[in-house]
Amino acid sequence: MRDQHKICVVIPALNEARAIGRVLDDIPGWVDEIVVADNGSTDDTPKVAAEHGARVVHEPKRGYGAACLAGLAALGAGSEACDIIVFIDGDYSDHPEEMDQIVEPILRDSADLVIGSRVRGNLSPGALTPQQIFGNWLACRLMALFWKAEFTDLGPFRAIRATSLEEIGMADQNYGWTVEMQIKALRHGLRCTEIPVSYRARIGVSKVSGTLKGTILAGYTILRVIGQSAWNSRKNRL
Repeated sequence: MRDQHKICVVIPALNEARAIGRVLDDIPGWVDEIVVADNGSTDDTPKVAAEHGARVVHEPKRGYGAACLAGLAALGAGSEACDIIVFIDGDYSDHPEEMDQIVEPILRDSADLVIGSRVRGNLSPGALTPQQIFGNWLACRLMALFWKAEFTDLGPFRAIRATSLEEIGMADQNYGWTVEMQIKALRHGLRCTEIPVSYRARIGVSKVSGTLKGTILAGYTILRVIGQSAWNSRKNRL
């Protein structure tokens, strides 16, 4: 079935020169296009990514969501655009070789959005910090409360049908990207599922959980996105 679909990968990256080559080398050969969205790296991330076969685009405005949006813009639209878009981080914490499991539910037409759940999968000791574990749990509990969602994770390794992604209209340019996608998918009635995935300690220091400022800002942003979405849902019901 993969031969009948164009599958593209978007990798947001910031100072991942040590890891990005390993990520790209492990992506399955059946992927049609890979875009690395460099978010203002000061190391050789763009050079290494290009050497390992990726198309590199540059987004100087810092923010995880901003990089993802730049990668999507580079893929374009229309008849030659992708059918399925996979997002994966550039720090080698995810296992790119498991990508077939991520896209399979969409290929079978049993899902529109597939989240790779680190919580349900093979999670290496110490790969997620305590604050990440708690933040994921809290965000998923709130989504269950407001939208009856059954998510266990906000994992970055995910796949979505391109037409569905266009329908939900992603906008967040920072740490709220993953939770915004999941909430908008629920609000638009998309078929969502989770697949257990493996997760290991990243190469290098996290820009989010690796600093106190990053942890606080990410937590605030995620809760703000959930709160605003819940309020908008309530207003729409009135």
